[in-house]
Amino acid sequence: MVGSEARVRALRMGCRVLFGLPRPVKRRLAGPPVRVDGQVLDLDLQLLSRAGRVLVSANDGPLGEATLAEQRRQADLAAEFANDGGLDDILTRDLELPGPDRPIAARLYVPPAASEPSGLLVYYHGGGFVLGSLASTDPLCRLIAAQSGLRVLSVDYRLAPEHPYPAGLEDAIAAFRHVRSRAASFGTNRGMLAVGGDSAGGNLALVVAHQESATEGPAFVLALYPVTDAERAGGSRELFGTGFGLTAEYLAQLERLYLPNGIPPDDVRGAILRAKDLSGMPPVYLATAGFDPLRDEGEELVERLRAADVPVVARRFAGLTHGYASFTAVSAAARDATLDAASAVRAGLALARPTRDASAV
Repeated sequence: MVGSEARVRALRMGCRVLFGLPRPVKRRLAGPPVRVDGQVLDLDLQLLSRAGRVLVSANDGPLGEATLAEQRRQADLAAEFANDGGLDDILTRDLELPGPDRPIAARLYVPPAASEPSGLLVYYHGGGFVLGSLASTDPLCRLIAAQSGLRVLSVDYRLAPEHPYPAGLEDAIAAFRHVRSRAASFGTNRGMLAVGGDSAGGNLALVVAHQESATEGPAFVLALYPVTDAERAGGSRELFGTGFGLTAEYLAQLERLYLPNGIPPDDVRGAILRAKDLSGMPPVYLATAGFDPLRDEGEELVERLRAADVPVVARRFAGLTHGYASFTAVSAAARDATLDAASAVRAGLALARPTRDASAV
């Protein structure tokens, strides 16, 4: 533990020095601008890649047991140095939620400005359904809570390959339903709930909202560069499949671990883009990154949602890469994009109507 803490401190110091350099110096270190598909890669993210600091997603090796354990550890370490610090005034409480197979670990974030009750975002971390934890998403949840003024509940759903599909989704649904049924104990109200996530977590948030819309679903959905259609090829998966952090090869490995038998023909929840009917979903904020293999499928989902008359705010941050919400301490553009998402949740829930129901207590 001491060695890990020392490494994080060293990485943070190195980041402050490297990314605090004048822009012309950073350009010389990063190399010529990278232009693909009419987009220019963010200088800081280009420099980060050049420095070899994309710790988890740049690994293209086979995901054996030892490798997977190390990548999970690295994901937690990466969160400590590449995200914003200085958000220690956010109150946190670790707790357990009832799950379908075992208790689900969760962490509640309460910003000082949060009212009682306030809106609450149930958040699902990214990591390809294979990586990620409460620790890896802790800095991001703090930033979202601070910017939005809302409570955030981070959910530690089960991961593949130990628990393949639909285990993680079942945990995601169970967590939302528990918060909905016990809203007052979380400092919120059933009518003021949002779901959100990044990458794999964005997929879970969208699927939870889609499934629960027939009963009493969330009032808002936040999806950052979500995976929406597993097993696809071509398009952005080919165009940005190498050289920008998340590779097409690594993505395919993750999807095989989550969906070892592919997408069941009678259950397309693993690929929400294939859902026949998306009508009835709550308003959605969906952001894509220009240099992301998942860009096209996210934007195709935007068009499907709009065709189903679902209110959508769509953002493409053209210069950013997949996972940009994990690099807010090194890229001003990534930080601005993440703050934009947090502000969207605040605005979306400001329009939600609190529900009067004694069962929410």
